[in-house]
Formats: sequence, structure tokens, C-alpha cells
Amino acid sequence: MNGTPLPDPAGPLPDPAAALPGPLPALAYAVVIPTLGRPSLTDCLRALDRGQGPRPTRIVLVDDRPLEDCTPLPVTVPARLRDLTDVVPGRAAGPAAARNAGWRAAAEPWIAFLDDDVLPGPTWAADLAADLAAAGARTAAVQAHITVPLPEGRRPTDWERTTAGLARARWITADMAYRRTALEESGGFDERFPRAFREDADLALRVLDAGWTITQGTRRTTHPVRPADRWVSLRTQAGNADDVLMNRLHGRTWWERAGAPRGRLPAHLAVSAAGAAALAAAAARRPRAAAGCGALWLAGCAEFAWARIAPGPRTGREVAVMAATSVLIPPAAVLHWLRGLARHRHAAPRPLPPRPPAPGRPPSTPAPATAPLPQTSP
Repeated sequence: MNGTPLPDPAGPLPDPAAALPGPLPALAYAVVIPTLGRPSLTDCLRALDRGQGPRPTRIVLVDDRPLEDCTPLPVTVPARLRDLTDVVPGRAAGPAAARNAGWRAAAEPWIAFLDDDVLPGPTWAADLAADLAAAGARTAAVQAHITVPLPEGRRPTDWERTTAGLARARWITADMAYRRTALEESGGFDERFPRAFREDADLALRVLDAGWTITQGTRRTTHPVRPADRWVSLRTQAGNADDVLMNRLHGRTWWERAGAPRGRLPAHLAVSAAGAAALAAAAARRPRAAAGCGALWLAGCAEFAWARIAPGPRTGREVAVMAATSVLIPPAAVLHWLRGLARHRHAAPRPLPPRPPAPGRPPSTPAPATAPLPQTSP
């Protein structure tokens, strides 16, 4: 395993380049995978192991589980990847912070970010090498083609369609290779984004504003639809707060620049206002006003529910879930949006970090300590 034993807390942290034999090639790359310890991480590593092409110089697994979880990371590392693989601790502060911990713990000139639930294709490493070789001097990043397999023989559910949107998304870090220099100049991911939402678009817009380019590569990665409970669409409404932060940092034109869909927040605001007005009119004993506002609220919820039900499998369970969540999503989206307005009212673009050290060397921020890997597969 690369890296060094855990250091004395009072002493210096290890240099991520110290264990590397001599200067790194210009196209050397590290793979950084933030993880919460999902079983899919083992499948991701096995796909990397089976692939054709040049291996990474280093694989960094960022253990971003809650800090009180002191159990070993539940992953089986293929034997041929063990000497390349380090585990570094995250801060349970979200994927932006975890990716920063990962790329700062590696010294390679290119950092290939992968999610822990993706499956790199059989020629992924060879295609990545070709992507990096074709990158121009001002290419900050090269994106992969993402494929989301959907079920055959039936229409996809709402959650499956949402996940399928990743195949059309721009700049997502499910599989994105960034040049270290661009990460150093931009300061990396903005850790004010606590979810896997918008932090990738924010970084891409910043490097583009700095004069870099981002290109589409040739490598292919599969992103399976992970299991989710019936309330997953309700939890994803927290992203409305992150959209507020994007507005503060990049202005209201960022939607078009990032090719991001605008979503239904205006409709959610209208539906929630109608519902609130109906309750207020009822409390004031104004039945006609309450009935009128209630009818508007009901119509809005029904339209939203049908927009989600119509393209789906229309099973009893799916219809019930869509009906229930279509009532709850509008007020949830509005509450998260208001929370974002309050939290990010003074948000401003991050200042640029100090000038980075010479190319091929790690940034001045010390790397996290490495931790032992739990087990190895045959």
C-alpha cells in the first residue's frame, strides 16, 4: 500500500509524493473516490482492476462516513490494486470536502474523480489515457460518457428517470478527470455545497471563467440506479438551497451556461401560496375564498402528480408514492429555498488561493493521514 503509517498528531503529515519513485510522467493520474462505505465501492474497484490500459499511479479512497464511525471501511480491494490504494479520512462534510481531501492527498498531474457507485467500462483506463493525451495545454478537465441502464419491459420510475438525467448532465464528477494545476488555481471544490449537487457545476464555471476549457472524452462509465426508498424525491428538494448559492456566486445566467434544467420552483411557489391562502381563508371563516384557493392548490398538485405518473410504470405503488410526494414536494422545495436565501444571503465568490507550488508537486495544504485498508480479494 502506498503512503506511510499514521503520524504523531503533533508532527507533520506525510508528503503524498514521498512514496513515489522519481518524477511523475505528465500523463500520470490518480483515481479519487469519495465513499460512505456502500457495497458498490467494491464493484467499482473490481471494474477498475479488470479494465485494459495503464493503471493509475494511486487510488485514493476518501472515507467520508460520520466521524464517530471508527470501523474499517467495508471494501474488498482487488489484490493487484492494493499497493496503489490509500484510504484517507474525510470530515463527513459532503462530497465537495471529500474530493478536496482526496486530490490533495495525491501528487499526480491528473486526478480522475469517480463516484463509488459507478462501473468504469472495460477499456476505461486505455480511453482515459487517450483522453489525457489529447487534452490541450489549457484543458482543465475531460468528462466521460455516462450511461444509466434502465429496466427493460416496463417504463422507468420517477427515481430511475431522475438518475437517467446524469447521462445528459454537464461536468458531473461521477467520472471527471481534472488537471491538478486547474484544481490548485481554483482552490478545488467549494465546500459550502454540502450535497452531491451543483458542486461540480460550480467548479466547472470557475475554471472556465479563469480561461480553461473542459472537453468531452471517449471513455465510458455505467452509473446504475441505486436503491432508494419512496421518500427520496422529497429529500432531493434540499438542492433548492444550493441553487440559491449558485445564484449568489455566478449570477442568474449560470443555468444557461451549465445547461441545467430550471426545475419547477416557480410552480412550487404558486402551489404552496395557494395552499397557504386556503388555510388562512378557512381560519378567517371565508369559505368561498378558501374553496377557490383550495381548488387552485388541488389543481396544481394534481398536475404535478400526473406529470410524474404519466411517463412511469403506473403501478399501484408508484401512483401512490407520486400522489403523496407531489403534495409534499412543493412546500418542501419552498422551505429549502427560503433556508438557502437566509443561509447564503452574504455569500460571495471564494478568493483565489495562494500561488501553487511547482507543477507535479502537491499543494501547500497538508495531506490527510493514510489509514490501513481492511481486506484484499484474491
